Amino acid sequence: MDDLSDVGDEARRQEHGPLAGFTVGVTAARRADELGALLQRRGAAVLHAPALRIVPLADDSELMAATERIVDRAPDVVVATTAIGFRGWVEAADGWGLGDALLERLRTVELLARGPKVKGAVRAAGLTERWSPASESMAEVLDRLLEEGVAGRRIAVQLHGEPLPGFVEALREGGAEVLGVPVYRWLPPEDLTPVDRLLDAAVTRGVDAVTFTSAPAAVSLLGRAGERGMLAELLAAFGQDVLAACVGPVTAVPLQAEGVPTVQPERFRLGPLVQLLCQELPARARALPAAGHRLEIRGHAVLVDGELRAVPPAGMSLLRALARRPGWVVPRAELLRALPGTGRDEHAVETAMARLRTSLGAPKLIQTVVKRGYRLALDPATHAKYTD
Repeated sequence: MDDLSDVGDEARRQEHGPLAGFTVGVTAARRADELGALLQRRGAAVLHAPALRIVPLADDSELMAATERIVDRAPDVVVATTAIGFRGWVEAADGWGLGDALLERLRTVELLARGPKVKGAVRAAGLTERWSPASESMAEVLDRLLEEGVAGRRIAVQLHGEPLPGFVEALREGGAEVLGVPVYRWLPPEDLTPVDRLLDAAVTRGVDAVTFTSAPAAVSLLGRAGERGMLAELLAAFGQDVLAACVGPVTAVPLQAEGVPTVQPERFRLGPLVQLLCQELPARARALPAAGHRLEIRGHAVLVDGELRAVPPAGMSLLRALARRPGWVVPRAELLRALPGTGRDEHAVETAMARLRTSLGAPKLIQTVVKRGYRLALDPATHAKYTD
């Protein structure tokens, strides 16, 4: 019977999506709609707050100047790091009347492409790469260059707003002249309201995870938190309750430098990032057997026997307070302190508790202990585990 019940619960969870009941912050500027759609398709609520903006290529004087330097004097090596960046560079050069000259120069150099997607963009431009690592690792590109010897060589590196820790420095220490090609420079957003909204949600645990698809977005979010005097609160939230999910290890560097634990998928793509969240967030949810039901507490909702139940914010605050000490009586005064924005009237607890019970659809999940408070009605088999 239990096996059949478990199967039914799992089917209901799948019906709602693995991220149902969770709220995920998205800091991306580029491909934010795609990432948001992937998350929503799996049941998540999405809070979009682009932490940066992209300088349009056609307006980027730094990129134009770098392109002109390459056209005037061909480098020995060009390292293409991202497919979209390489395509954008060629398109921008066309707009400036430098497209043919740039392609002609790139045909004469040792062109290295970091990974299959970049290789595809290179070939789509009518060019042929000299070499491309199967691992898509910049470290492997660096190893190859250093093994060949870089002293006296002029090396152009397509930058994409991402930091390349140690890459440029190692080339220069090896004696190379390094020319950066700043494709897609990123600046702080013009409207900081969404970022501030995300920061407020993070420190109050109104989001369960924040996704990062670029290191500059992480730097920008941390910087804004510092400007508002809430960096310590944000770091505490990331350290305890809010998951920092990064598309790859380079993106995670600014967060890890602040001591933030991060998770990254094995493949540095949006799809695997969402799949990782589908594993991590449900695994972090509190699950308790109570009054003959299975209660799973998520960010803004609860699964009761696999059925998704939306719960108001005040109700979630009460439920989390009860779940911190399952089976124990929690006094009304303590529950009152857990309610957001309430005064000293303990009647507010009774009102919020009534709404919580209605939301759960199983009133007996929470027991009233007369003149003392409330407690989660743990099943007898597990009550001793939490109360001994």
